[in-house]
Amino acid sequence: MPEKHLIEGIAAPLDIANLDTDQIMPKQFLRGIDKAGLDKGLLWDLRFDGKGRERAEFVLNRPEFVDTRVLVCGPNFGCGSSREHAVWGLQQYGIQAVIAPSFGEIFYSNAMNNGLLAVMLPTADAAALLAQACDNAMPLHVEIDIRARVVRTARQESSFALSDRHQRMLLDGLDMIGASLTYASDIADFTRRHWAQQPWVRDVARRTKQRLERR
Repeated sequence: MPEKHLIEGIAAPLDIANLDTDQIMPKQFLRGIDKAGLDKGLLWDLRFDGKGRERAEFVLNRPEFVDTRVLVCGPNFGCGSSREHAVWGLQQYGIQAVIAPSFGEIFYSNAMNNGLLAVMLPTADAAALLAQACDNAMPLHVEIDIRARVVRTARQESSFALSDRHQRMLLDGLDMIGASLTYASDIADFTRRHWAQQPWVRDVARRTKQRLERR
């Protein structure tokens, strides 16, 4: 599988501290049993008014930000409840990375385990990048090099921390399930050894059910 080491594109500023998952993905969009259609609910109360009309002043509703791929955000992005739908909605909308000085811990894990890059920059670097995104007459273009662990703009280059495991998952295009399946042969070998050493624990539930049904 080819490595995808660059994320680049338009960066939209969301200069809001403590933007929680209830705002990122409101509760009324959590009723489905699958992930479909979550892009419609993303940041609903910021994007639309009480009558469902677009707020023209909101950054993602402006024509020049229609192809936004990166969000540059305030501190503690994704705090609040643990809903994974917030990550799925961002991805369905086309967001590939979120840059902030800090993240809600569970959101960060959900994002990285689903292939949404959460870039945590030092406070001063994050503030400088947000200022660029807010002040540019034209939308800011950002390049994120996953392999080098660097964020670049025409005026700034900032390094960020990224675990080797998350880096490998992003480069290989794997979510947590996909990453786990790369160890499928090891898991199968362990299972065979485990059952060989303790055969009485194999299929306990099925055998118990069968025994009860015979009574």
